[in-house]
Amino acid sequence: MRRKVTAKQPNSKMCLVCGLKNPFGLHTSFYELDNNELLAIFKPREEHQSYPGRLHGGIISTILDEAIGRAIMIESEGEIWGVTIELRVRFKKPVPLLEELRVIGRITKNGSRFFEGTGELLLEDGTVAAEGHGKYLKAPLEKIADFDVDAQEWGVVDSSDDPDEVTL
Repeated sequence: MRRKVTAKQPNSKMCLVCGLKNPFGLHTSFYELDNNELLAIFKPREEHQSYPGRLHGGIISTILDEAIGRAIMIESEGEIWGVTIELRVRFKKPVPLLEELRVIGRITKNGSRFFEGTGELLLEDGTVAAEGHGKYLKAPLEKIADFDVDAQEWGVVDSSDDPDEVTL
């Protein structure tokens, strides 16, 4: 199914998932889609392995958590962030390194203080390799951390690789 990209979400400097200057990070890009889902695109490297040639399960859990937790930013336009309360992951297939991977995150339940969401990690051929379900506390960033937007280089970084549409 084709989906239109409606916006790109910001990256930071040192976050393990989105930090563009973190030498060990995933350097993930996040895109908001026309169906209110969030698409994460990244390419894991050898630094992210568990068994040779396989992505570590902790990294799989991390990227699912980030994609589901960030999905709330679509609706709140970045005003509300998610703090993870609970995350369940089901591993279905080995995940290779050095291939472009996609993760979809979505909100499934949205209350006044909490939200829940689900997500899938997709292999290059579209096969679901892992599924996640999370529960999150809604909070403004200033209640979560001392976050200096300029020092963290928090912002949208456009790339020639940014898609206008994606096939899921």
